[in-house]
Amino acid sequence: MILYEYPFNERIRTYLRLQQLFNRLGQLMARTDPLDHHFALTTVFEIIEVASRSELKSDVLKDLERQRQLYNSYRGNPAISEQALNGVMAQLDDHFEALNQLSGKIGQSLNDNDFLMALRSRAVIPGGTCEFDLPAYHAWQHHSAASRAQDLSQWVEPFGPLAQAVKLLLQMLRESGSSQKVMATAGQLQQNLPQGRTFQLLRLKIDDTLGITPEISCNRLLVVIRMMRQQSDGKLVATTDDVPFEMTLCA
Repeated sequence: MILYEYPFNERIRTYLRLQQLFNRLGQLMARTDPLDHHFALTTVFEIIEVASRSELKSDVLKDLERQRQLYNSYRGNPAISEQALNGVMAQLDDHFEALNQLSGKIGQSLNDNDFLMALRSRAVIPGGTCEFDLPAYHAWQHHSAASRAQDLSQWVEPFGPLAQAVKLLLQMLRESGSSQKVMATAGQLQQNLPQGRTFQLLRLKIDDTLGITPEISCNRLLVVIRMMRQQSDGKLVATTDDVPFEMTLCA
């Protein structure tokens, strides 16, 4: 099954982008080749760009506080394990405090690193990080893998609280929905959303053997999904086949 996720608002869109970047960064940092560490650094620059939104930290803190209030309201419910609830509340408290203690914009300290900023300005130029452009960076790539890994860990450390908070918030959001099996009749599905509920994320799973790619459009009132099939030239065309899939709406 191939999983597709579609955000209903800009805040969740930003969280999903950050999680993708943090996941990529983790994979690249775990490797030892200089080329992998090069792309780890370009991923760090992408994270800086996404995390530079002035309201991001405030949004994450508000969402953590909202979840704390929600889970706190479950206390005394006989159907809820107090031990499990305390564990979740502890995670929320820890992530809130860690993120709240960061001063200024997240990752702001890296902007004072001349080595990284010189690399960042050249990385957007095709072939701009050659040794004749950045001899210091060329030398850094010849350091031992352990030395490069230590530098990378130090540089990405300021993003740790954000990465953990976003991971937890998205996990809770994904767990809030229940999946249902539906059919895109003649390749299309249009579904009205119930009033009074604010959904934040649509999750869609399709059997990869069907060779189908969904085109998703949604707002607070309506979800529209068109099933597309890729031609040999790469062009996507709408299919008229009935396509089964799983859909989850997360609030």
